[in-house]
Amino acid sequence: MSYATLGAFTKYPKESLPKKPTRHIADKKYGVFQSEKEAFIDVAKELGLESRNDKAMSYSRHPLAFLVEAADDICYTIIDFEDGINLGLIQEEFALEYLINLVRHKINTNKYHELKNTEDRVSYLRALAIGTLIDEAVTLFMQNEDAILNGEFDQALLDKSQYEAQINDIIKLSVEKIYQSTEVVDKEIAGYGVLSTLLETYTEAVNNSYESKASNYDGLILKGLPKTIKVNQDSMYERLLSVCHFVSLLSDSQAIIQYKKIKGFSF
Repeated sequence: MSYATLGAFTKYPKESLPKKPTRHIADKKYGVFQSEKEAFIDVAKELGLESRNDKAMSYSRHPLAFLVEAADDICYTIIDFEDGINLGLIQEEFALEYLINLVRHKINTNKYHELKNTEDRVSYLRALAIGTLIDEAVTLFMQNEDAILNGEFDQALLDKSQYEAQINDIIKLSVEKIYQSTEVVDKEIAGYGVLSTLLETYTEAVNNSYESKASNYDGLILKGLPKTIKVNQDSMYERLLSVCHFVSLLSDSQAIIQYKKIKGFSF
């Protein structure tokens, strides 16, 4: 990928330590592992990103990162809300009211009343909502262009939106009705069990192998791991990172298959 692409999708151009030193948007999370620190410094210098911290690696964002973040926020906010409605997790009257509050000035009343079912009405409002927020993100970017280009803009674009109250209402309802629904919570609990089992099993096998005390079981586990796993790397950090990277690439179904193998379940 090009330097510009790497800069644009790095929403948090800071190393993993310290965890959250300031309220600046670039410090909200970390975006660069210690293993990639020197590589990102090279990217930042090539792109002319402004250094923000003398004691730790932290840069002002690439200007396009603000648009990437806005696109991400818009999709998650609106699409997840629509999914919650279609799944019956959010009642229609609440859903339509919240979306209408966001796009009231753009609704074609005649067209809207011709729509006969909830799914069509929600789909129409969803399209208007996404379009409205895209236009808003562009407007905010242009209004704050100088500050963004100078590395002085310290918040997400949509945090300055005239629709912030409506967006927050949708997010609050989504958290309550979707993200904390029994179905989602049950899946998250199961997911924690799967991931913790995979990470514990793989890291134990890799570290035991490095220390020349691998059991027969460890050897079997290692046979199922890709050659990219750094079994012989002296740095434990690098060994653990390679295991985490492998697990992060697994799809849900692949992770479950590996979990069942480890637990001895038939499938």
